[in-house]
Amino acid sequence: MSELNTTSSPDTAAEITALRRSTIMIGWVATAASVSMYIAYIDQISRNLDGVKGSVIQPAAAFVAATLWTLYGALRAKWDLPLVWANVPGIILAAAAFVTAL
Repeated sequence: MSELNTTSSPDTAAEITALRRSTIMIGWVATAASVSMYIAYIDQISRNLDGVKGSVIQPAAAFVAATLWTLYGALRAKWDLPLVWANVPGIILAAAAFVTAL
């Protein structure tokens, strides 16, 4: 009796290559989405500077998370560039939002 292939792993080199390309593309699209999320801090920073202070809790949490994800991506044996690039703006803009909200 022959065994059925019950794994969902790709069987051919072409499928593996297509999967890698798809994964890379998803990584860069997710990077763009993440950067756009952090760009939203510019509005909060502007309001903070105008005297309408926002909360420091969310920018502080975003700063910690972005820093940790950047370190994780940078300290891997092979850098995870989409992960690093997605979170560097978060470090900068979340820190600025935090400081200006004080």
